[in-house]
Amino acid sequence: MLTCADFELLLCDHIDGTLSAETRQRVESHIAQCPACAALAEDCAGVVNFIGRVEQVAPPPAAITRILQQIPVRQPAAGRARGALAGLLGQWLSPVLQPRMVMGMAMTILSFAMLGRFAGIEARQIRPADLQPARVIEATEDRLHRLWVGAVKYYDNLRLVYEIQLRLREMTDGEEQETEPAPDSAGQNPKGGKKQ
Repeated sequence: MLTCADFELLLCDHIDGTLSAETRQRVESHIAQCPACAALAEDCAGVVNFIGRVEQVAPPPAAITRILQQIPVRQPAAGRARGALAGLLGQWLSPVLQPRMVMGMAMTILSFAMLGRFAGIEARQIRPADLQPARVIEATEDRLHRLWVGAVKYYDNLRLVYEIQLRLREMTDGEEQETEPAPDSAGQNPKGGKKQ
């Protein structure tokens, strides 16, 4: 005698028609005796018939890309034998070489290039001659010198502004002293202070 749990395990094969003649007869006798399993078999057969009548739907292209991105990357057998250093380096670089990370880096570079263009910074290709140590040191010294000169000019300009403000204050204080009223005969200022 077939139990309901055994019937559920054999139901898919029964609907597909892949059961042996003896097992198929046991399944059909169980369907005749158990109304719950008979209803389940009828529902499943209806679903399979419906799916067979529905037209094929192509998966969206983004779904295939997502599936491919989520497949774990495995090292080939020859790659594992290269050595511990190569394995360690591969583990260290594997997150960087994921499609998400590469696209993120590409978008960052593109963003900086666009900002540089809008800011008026002229970009040019780096030539091998630009990477010579003497040129790198020369360019660094030039930038440091320009930075130093700019800082000195900024400081000098601050001093100039300070001097101008100081002169204006002296002139304003001189005008206030000239317009102060003369002290009265008791030796007091009209503002209430004593004459000095």
